[in-house]
Amino acid sequence: MLFLLCFSATAQVTTKVDTTAIKIGEELRIQFEIEADSIDLVVFPDQQSFLPLEVIARYATDTTYTRSKIKYRKQYGLTQFDSGRYTIPRQKIIFNNTFFLSDSIVVEVRDVVVDTTKQKMFDIKAAVVVEEPPFQVPNTLYWMLLLALFAAGVWYAVRRRKKKAEAEKQLPPYEEAIVALKELDSTRYLVQNNSKEYYSLLTEIVKKYLDREVDDTALESTTEELIDGLNTLKREGNFDFEIRDIQNLDTILKRADLVKFAKMQQGSGQAQADRTTVEEIINNTHEAIPEPTQEELLQDVLYQETLQKKKLRKKIVVLGSSIMLFLFIAAAGFSSLYGFGTLKETVFGNSLKDSLEGRWYKSQYGAPGLIIETPEILVRQERVIPLDTLKGVSPASLFRYGTIGDALYVSLSVTKVNDQTNQQEQGINLDAAIEQALEILEDSGALNLVVKRESFSSKEGVNGVKAFGDFNLKLPNGKISEEKMTYEMLLFQQGTAIQMVCVVFERDVAYANQIKDRIINSIEVPIQKEGQNKKPPQNAQ
Repeated sequence: MLFLLCFSATAQVTTKVDTTAIKIGEELRIQFEIEADSIDLVVFPDQQSFLPLEVIARYATDTTYTRSKIKYRKQYGLTQFDSGRYTIPRQKIIFNNTFFLSDSIVVEVRDVVVDTTKQKMFDIKAAVVVEEPPFQVPNTLYWMLLLALFAAGVWYAVRRRKKKAEAEKQLPPYEEAIVALKELDSTRYLVQNNSKEYYSLLTEIVKKYLDREVDDTALESTTEELIDGLNTLKREGNFDFEIRDIQNLDTILKRADLVKFAKMQQGSGQAQADRTTVEEIINNTHEAIPEPTQEELLQDVLYQETLQKKKLRKKIVVLGSSIMLFLFIAAAGFSSLYGFGTLKETVFGNSLKDSLEGRWYKSQYGAPGLIIETPEILVRQERVIPLDTLKGVSPASLFRYGTIGDALYVSLSVTKVNDQTNQQEQGINLDAAIEQALEILEDSGALNLVVKRESFSSKEGVNGVKAFGDFNLKLPNGKISEEKMTYEMLLFQQGTAIQMVCVVFERDVAYANQIKDRIINSIEVPIQKEGQNKKPPQNAQ
């Protein structure tokens, strides 16, 4: 513990540090103490600067009482993240109208010792390409759409039920008008001297009756338009109205307009008389309506059929729209939970996923045999692929599935080397076989080939070489594909034979890489009893 004192005539300031040597990042506490009378003013500024050390904590001021004196304590937590020797600068403490400066303190910051014999050192890992996350609809939007669909369904159901109930309750035009007049008689509008409401209902009753029985524009027509329309119907012989009824209706409608818009009051006697006149007009009009002819009945039937078809089409459109909206919301919810790729696979399917999760076939091909597991059985090809770069070779046995450019291409070939003496002395040059296989890829349209090679050993201990990389594919139309194709080749040397497995697939296609790994991991190389050579292949990198 280090003590530094600073004296004055009336006060004493003590500076303490818990240590003068810390490790990188370790906390060092510095404390300032001062004794003063109860009437003295002591201030420890919060914005103290301890550079080059950093302040990581400011602790509350502590006070203790000793006789007539008060002792103030203030602590700060400091640290430094670089090793070296540092000096804590002098700090200011305010005492009444003056201030004290503490002494500076030298602190040593030491490195953390690492025991490399116990702590293993690792190389820096290469950058990993992270796939972009699938598009996801926010869950809030999904629930909002679901709630909107539910609300729309409830609204449609209530509206439809209401319309159906109104249609069932609706009386024929004449009976409806008579019932409405009787209901008007039971109101107290005339007693309350409310002529406006009374005439509004009265004119609405007669207009609604005429709208349903005579002119389907009566409700929207003005008084002049309605009277002109009725006169036209009578003049053309379409309807046998009484002239007196048209005149009375004209008078009542104009009087109602004055009551409704000019606020003219009518006595109860006049209103009752107009009500009786309206009932007579309705009765006379009902009697004047001719019985429908057979042609009119037929037209009415056809009209009803057309109307029903329109209603049916409307229901189909509404139902189809509701189903589409429901499917859209369901798809949005499913994609938000499981991703758009999973939704696409669920709806449209994925041949590679089906291949990965479906039945696989484990078979032995060629002689000497090579055992491999594939989603489809490899088919023997009549066209052989000789390794022309090698001397003394026999034509290859070739088996394959698909073609280069498909989502998945698998081939397996076995080629025998006839020159046993050369093989026994030097070993088969597998790199030459790889070069020949790469030339075959180029002949199939591979461009910009990236080739990586490394030694490989099967589970049975047979040595081989692995070549892998990617390339662009030249399409039949002469264009070059933007998507990269990935390939992986495994070549084994057993006795006088070269066994090769090649898998080619589109690099960014889902599940293709998993299928490739399963195929490669399934390879079994049965060891020959004679001629087995476990010598590492030449030129393998």
